[in-house]
Amino acid sequence: MAEIIVVGEAMERALALLEGGDVIAIPTETVYGLAGDATNGIGVARIFEAKGRPRFNPLIAHVADMAMAERIALFDPLSRKLAETFWPGPLTLVLPQRPGNGIHPLVTAGLGTIALRMPRGFGGDLIARLGRPLAAPSANSSGKISATTAQAVSDDLGGRIRLVVDGGATPVGLESTIVKVEGSEVRLLRPGGIAAAEIESALGKTLLRGTAVGIEAPGMLASHYAPGAAVRLNVQTVDAGEALLAFGNRRADGWEGAVALVNLSEAGDLREAASNLFAYMQDLDRSGAATIAVEPIPFEGLGEAINDRLSRAAAPRDNIASET
Repeated sequence: MAEIIVVGEAMERALALLEGGDVIAIPTETVYGLAGDATNGIGVARIFEAKGRPRFNPLIAHVADMAMAERIALFDPLSRKLAETFWPGPLTLVLPQRPGNGIHPLVTAGLGTIALRMPRGFGGDLIARLGRPLAAPSANSSGKISATTAQAVSDDLGGRIRLVVDGGATPVGLESTIVKVEGSEVRLLRPGGIAAAEIESALGKTLLRGTAVGIEAPGMLASHYAPGAAVRLNVQTVDAGEALLAFGNRRADGWEGAVALVNLSEAGDLREAASNLFAYMQDLDRSGAATIAVEPIPFEGLGEAINDRLSRAAAPRDNIASET
């Protein structure tokens, strides 16, 4: 089983494993990431191996600072403004690759673009010490619920990796928001830990939604973030034998008969709900219920990202993956 070492004692061990082409699990502000040297093909391949991840789905490359980001990608003025406003933090930018950037092709799945993020805390410090970017999808088996605690990582991947760095529960609890600049417009490819409205306010323009060209960035496959149980959304009535993922202070009919019940936020706070989402889904998955019923959650603010994750968890279970 993997070692679990707390953040304050893990740096040297983490560096040694990464330098040797190994992969490790690290805390970020979004979810735990399964990190490998983005310039090392062996390390990147081990990420896919540990996760059981489809190789056509790209990874996010995580950087320590803008100087490192500039060596990897080409920044337009709008992307630069977003980086200056939201980095370090839970925003990923999809950018054209700079020729000769040293990123292994497995990271980008053969695309001419690359997804970049600058994490806070231990991840940023680790990348700075390593001196190279880290590829780091979420630290869970491909398509399963993203891990927001070190114990959740260990329970899932502990037999496949050598180190889990324990930084406590992740504060955001959702993967990063992913955007891509297209000329004078900016497209939201995946809602996440920064609400679309915050980005729109910073730019003074409305984000475009979706994509017409297939998978452009991590987290765009139809089905992922999935528990073992089936997921039923926007329920008004809880059926016999179901577990209930509740929200707010009004319950769906039949809630008293739920096999198990957890409330993302009794106060109806979407930020609290986002931080609890994956851990609470894991709790209900362990209840033994065949189906998790989910009460309606508003779409405004972080509700857009929460509903995105839930809809993918409820989708047919084929070709699945997730990202930090």
